[in-house]
Amino acid sequence: MLISCLRGAVLSFRPISALLYPQQGKGWFDPKWRSLVHVTCLRGTVKHFQFKESLISRSKMASHIVGYPRMGPKRELKFALESFWDKKSGAEDLEKVATDLRASIWKQMSEAGIKYIPSNTFSYYDQVLDTTAMLGAVPDRYSWTGGEIGHDTYFSMARGNAIVPAMEMTKWFDTNYHFIVPELAPETKFSYASHKAVSEYKEAKALGVDTVPVLVGPVSYLLLSKAAKGVEKSFSPLSLLSGILPIYKEVVAELKAAGASWIQFDEPTLVKDLAAHELAAFSSAYAELEPTLSGLNVLVETYFADVPAESYKTLTSLSGVTAYGFDLVRGTKTLDLVKSAGFPSGKYLFAGVVDGRNIWADDLAASLSTLQSLETVVGKDKLVVSTSCSLMHTAVDLVNETKLDSEIKSWLAFAAQKVVEVDALAKALAGQKDEAYFAANAAAQASRRSSPRVNNEEVQKAAAALKGSDHRRATTVSSRLDAQQKKLNLPVLPTTTIGSFPQTVELRRVRREYKAKKVTEEEYVKAIEEEIRKVVKIQEDLDIDVLVHGEPERNDMVEYFGEQLSGFAFTANGWVQSYGSRCVKPPIIYGDVSRPKAMTVFWSKMAQDMTPRPMKGMLTGPVTILNWSFVRNDQPRFETCYQIALAIKKEVEDLEAAGIQVIQIDEAALREGLPLRKSEHAFYLDWAVHSFRITNCGVQDTTQIHTHMCYSNFNDIILSIINMDADVITIENSRSDEKLLSVFREGVTYGAGIGPGVYDIHSPRIPSTEEIADRVNKMLAVLDTNILWVNPDCGLKTRKYAEVMPALTAMVNAAKLIRTQLASTK
Repeated sequence: MLISCLRGAVLSFRPISALLYPQQGKGWFDPKWRSLVHVTCLRGTVKHFQFKESLISRSKMASHIVGYPRMGPKRELKFALESFWDKKSGAEDLEKVATDLRASIWKQMSEAGIKYIPSNTFSYYDQVLDTTAMLGAVPDRYSWTGGEIGHDTYFSMARGNAIVPAMEMTKWFDTNYHFIVPELAPETKFSYASHKAVSEYKEAKALGVDTVPVLVGPVSYLLLSKAAKGVEKSFSPLSLLSGILPIYKEVVAELKAAGASWIQFDEPTLVKDLAAHELAAFSSAYAELEPTLSGLNVLVETYFADVPAESYKTLTSLSGVTAYGFDLVRGTKTLDLVKSAGFPSGKYLFAGVVDGRNIWADDLAASLSTLQSLETVVGKDKLVVSTSCSLMHTAVDLVNETKLDSEIKSWLAFAAQKVVEVDALAKALAGQKDEAYFAANAAAQASRRSSPRVNNEEVQKAAAALKGSDHRRATTVSSRLDAQQKKLNLPVLPTTTIGSFPQTVELRRVRREYKAKKVTEEEYVKAIEEEIRKVVKIQEDLDIDVLVHGEPERNDMVEYFGEQLSGFAFTANGWVQSYGSRCVKPPIIYGDVSRPKAMTVFWSKMAQDMTPRPMKGMLTGPVTILNWSFVRNDQPRFETCYQIALAIKKEVEDLEAAGIQVIQIDEAALREGLPLRKSEHAFYLDWAVHSFRITNCGVQDTTQIHTHMCYSNFNDIILSIINMDADVITIENSRSDEKLLSVFREGVTYGAGIGPGVYDIHSPRIPSTEEIADRVNKMLAVLDTNILWVNPDCGLKTRKYAEVMPALTAMVNAAKLIRTQLASTK
């Protein structure tokens, strides 16, 4: 079908199936297709149009989206935030971008046919921090004096400021998203200090969209909080439940007054192993809220794993709750539980059958079968089709992709496409199955299963041959450290950085132009060589002991390697929020993984030739590559991880052969992959740690193997970290109030080198020499002098040189100061 624009350009329309499954899609516009259509202007412009209800008749079936990406299809929020932080734009500019994004998201879901559309899932930084603001739970150091919390206080809590550090940041369950951890104490006072939830509900309503306001549930909020410094052992944040419930009542009352008919409480901690008193807190909280909730439909949403039997029993008996949301992708046992334990009569089940954490197109036939089996238990009119979790963990829109070929693209669904899948399933469940859409989906599923691009027999045989060995280095870490010290001759408290240095606008431009073939390879190599030389000289001038080349050739620590490994595909705009304005573009692992050629040796050898000091070869470990990618779902994750480990092993051996004496294999994401249920920990840690050891089991004793981990709670897996058998581990420490050190105070013996981070690189704040020296002295109280390293928390890529230079100067000066003090006491 051809339609003329007002300006005379001609538009051609294709149905959504032609977008999702281009090999199967029709070539014309058919009114029975969903309202989301692909519009190609003959002048070359590609757009999406959502037709109004008056153009295409549609009735909204029982469909729901848990949450949606907030950054925007072109990372509009990221750029607006960074411009605001850099004082290049004002609050009005930032708020205009946010308002436009919210409106676009609500309208998109409404016009795609979604019945239960979420609001208050947008955030300038983090939804847990939003809840902290709502409750007025601002730590004293931010000098908040009351009233509605504004941008200054909000962003100071998230990022710190020139005077005080930021609040702790850690991983959101087992995802790569980070949340700001609430800090609570017995004397914490609560007040209704952010009306964001109500304001956004009203904002959507003014646009003609009736939404389901979403709040982080009161019990999960407290269970995700930490005790403030000084009361860690004597105080439980859960004891403050009676203090925060009055605020929740105020919010709910305002939402009711504004016209809300549904409200969603996210209580994801229900999927974890909870003690009896923690489960009791859910019962008491919702019993207390019940009178206020009267007249509202109340959904309690869970996600990321199975709901244990006891938690299921508690959840389904909560007072005042109308509906329960379950992740039926990662929570298949919950499906069995619903069928075997029964489901409360008259309640709604929001069935999360469309995967919110991966980018594979849903197997619609399989999901429909699951939904139909639930109908017999729940009742046809009480079953709602939903996503397994918020779609914020996946990329925004497949239509924006230009790098993916048509075959791989036909296998995928990003957030926008998952919205359509949810609607299609809801319609099918209601007897309005779109046979052509389902047939296109089935054909795409079959194409993926049979594609020769997916399977590599040689790789599969090599991975299978790994069984039967633990791939541990032959000698002990203490003997290896002795051999390495004789060769490296490092001082006491050696200093180093984690890998990356600031990526300037000019550096990004060079990489971009090289990819676009606007500069020659010779020009590109020269530019990167100059950048490496600059970084090497900076480190020598600062007198850092073990150097890095700064990684100027790398866009992202996972993407860079994936681009050079087989079995990976890459997007142009598949951005996913990691924290704040920080977005990552996860690779897509669609097939068996191998390394066709060396990936880092050229740059590492170039850097080592520039200095007599040790230069670290920088690699990303197999578990982190796995956990920070969209992973194929047609084989167990550990099999894919072993394949990646074999590829990295070849790179390690090539670096060693090129004369690199220190090789860092980052496993920043090892902890975040830990299953949420303790019964599943041992199996995961066994194959994850084994994968790391595979990478370096063949190197000489004199080659020093480092690893790095960041922003997680490591205390519960410290024995597995020791079992990795690395020579040196650098690990996040400063932003978590040095919780890591408590493990060593409690008697854990660690014989390898260790560098707990001495300052937080995720904040623009610059630490003083005295502050860092104080941190190092605290470490020396529990760690031997001969194993302690001095380093930042993480890589420096996101910081500016104006911040990095004084911070590293303070770090080196602190190390030298303490060396002098140690020498004087001998």
